[in-house]
Amino acid sequence: MDYLEFIFTIEPVQPASEILIAELGLAGFESFIENEDGITAYIPVEEFDEEAFAGIHILQSDEFEISYSSKEIKQVNWNEEWEKNFHPILVDDICSVRAPFHPEVDVKYNIIIEPKMSFGTGHHATTHMMIQFLLKYDFEGKRVLDMGCGTGVLAILAEKRGATSLDAIDIDNWCYLNTLENVERNNCNNISVYEGTAELLVDKKYDIIIANINRNILLEDIGTYSKCLESGGELYLSGFYEADIPVIREECEKQGLKYSVFLEREDWVAVRFLKK
Repeated sequence: MDYLEFIFTIEPVQPASEILIAELGLAGFESFIENEDGITAYIPVEEFDEEAFAGIHILQSDEFEISYSSKEIKQVNWNEEWEKNFHPILVDDICSVRAPFHPEVDVKYNIIIEPKMSFGTGHHATTHMMIQFLLKYDFEGKRVLDMGCGTGVLAILAEKRGATSLDAIDIDNWCYLNTLENVERNNCNNISVYEGTAELLVDKKYDIIIANINRNILLEDIGTYSKCLESGGELYLSGFYEADIPVIREECEKQGLKYSVFLEREDWVAVRFLKK
């Protein structure tokens, strides 16, 4: 199968890259590689829809400068591409996130991720901080939701940390399928994986909710998360900058959630809230 390769140069790179990846995914693009200047995106030639591409909102935005070039390329070996770009990471000398082709590391938690095109290898600052939160706080016997699960890495770690009932949800079909693969790869038994949005959370109850998405989606769904949290439950949010904390905190407090603490890494933040 032949592909179209689009190389996007973006200024500033974040959060525009995440927004662009989400919109390209809805337009049929299958794979993405992030770099310092932007992203490279791929779509099968026969699936490219000019009208859908023209309707990508962020390309018309005045907030970001986005330019791109495209060309047709032959069959892509995605495993080979990821092996070039995916390196193992170590978080706080306790948790390793690696691909199947990397050697095992002598740490307490070894997580094996075949990332493909899914977000959540641990390399991004937001995933890294969420892992730090999961390593710090108690998950033993807890019911957990990983919202916007990407590769499933956070749900997998939560089970390894003792969570006994977990739901992992992502709107993207590739992420859904990738999480299923990674759950099996890590011998997890307590994770249920779903494809969809916060609409799936009707009548659900959790002790802990993890949501690493982006500011706008979080603001829309914080009320739903709060309804799903048991009294005294914990909400971990990431996917935004320190400057966004006030608006996130304001919405959380409206929904009965009390600010606890935040982490910061490479201009990104992760924040912990508690259900009153």
